Amino acid sequence: MNKLYNHKLKQYSQDLRKDMTKQEKHLWYDFLKKLPMTFNRQKVIGDYIVDFYCASKKLVIELDGAQHYDKEGLKKDLIRDEYLKSLGLTVLRYTNADINKNFDNVCRDIFNHLQPFPKEASPVRGSCQAEPD
Repeated sequence: MNKLYNHKLKQYSQDLRKDMTKQEKHLWYDFLKKLPMTFNRQKVIGDYIVDFYCASKKLVIELDGAQHYDKEGLKKDLIRDEYLKSLGLTVLRYTNADINKNFDNVCRDIFNHLQPFPKEASPVRGSCQAEPD
């Protein structure tokens, strides 16, 4: 994927890593970082920066705030998702509300998309506890 790297987005992606949303921090520190495969945060792919990316599983995870649900946001996300899918990537989208209220279910869904890997290495059991609102 190196030829798809837009160097103009490098600084912006670094800034986004330093200033993650509450929901991104929760998913990263309480689940993704504990998995036995490597995830990248704020990864540049083509002309886009994805929230989380697992190269070994060709998986993109996006957390969507309110801006993603107006007409323009939905249109941009559709174009972005089609581009990522054209690269052979799977795109999973969750709302910030999903992270806040259904964290365990989000973790299970992500885990299911990461299969196969050893069941005894499962980080899902007991490690995806949502923080109180």
